[in-house]
Amino acid sequence: MDNLHGAFITYGERRAYVALPESPGPHRAVLLYQEAFGVNNYIASECDRLARAGFLAIAPDFFDGRTFGYGDFAEIRPILQGRTDAEWLGYIRDAMAWLDARHDVAKAPFGTLGFCMGGRLAFLSALEFPDRIAAAVPFYAGGLAPEEESLGRPILVGRVGELRAPVMLHYGADDASITPVEHGRLAQALSEAKKKFSMHLYPDAGHGFASRDRDSYRGAVAEEAWAFSLEFLRMNLP
Repeated sequence: MDNLHGAFITYGERRAYVALPESPGPHRAVLLYQEAFGVNNYIASECDRLARAGFLAIAPDFFDGRTFGYGDFAEIRPILQGRTDAEWLGYIRDAMAWLDARHDVAKAPFGTLGFCMGGRLAFLSALEFPDRIAAAVPFYAGGLAPEEESLGRPILVGRVGELRAPVMLHYGADDASITPVEHGRLAQALSEAKKKFSMHLYPDAGHGFASRDRDSYRGAVAEEAWAFSLEFLRMNLP
């Protein structure tokens, strides 16, 4: 792969989109996790933006080449219900192994950033790989602190004591799927566990506010959240 060139790659049975910075490195690396629609043009473009900011970015393709339209929930739901966290983590583990083998990747912990289901996986990565993840940035992550499980996903708030990495959480105030009660439950648990975190709540923004290809996109909010996220990653990745 050439510098500043984003492309899909394969490693073993896995597939991912990777974007490289302009300089030869070694680079700090960020694992970027997709929404429930696959590694589409939007996800690739966010990897490209991370590369322009100086990070080597990799988006593991959890759907193995399949992408879906933003209204295709009937097709997406069985995939989400049919996968376990252990399976998602297998993709992440393999992506980290690919990064470990690169001469242009800094021998240091990685960052994670994810949207929707990918936001939950960013949080889960920090729990499951405490020695490998130095910062996590979940955007509108469901499943962290709801009252009941959804799509068979274990609720993660009870595990916040395991966190070592700082976390930056982004939510839209108009997101009906993640309520203020859930924000409060998560903030309380993180505070009681004395964890380093920040939570950003954006007025006039709903679920998916950062996705440029969705009707929910809110450009000013998205750019503000992105700027906060880049600063957070730069501060916390060694």
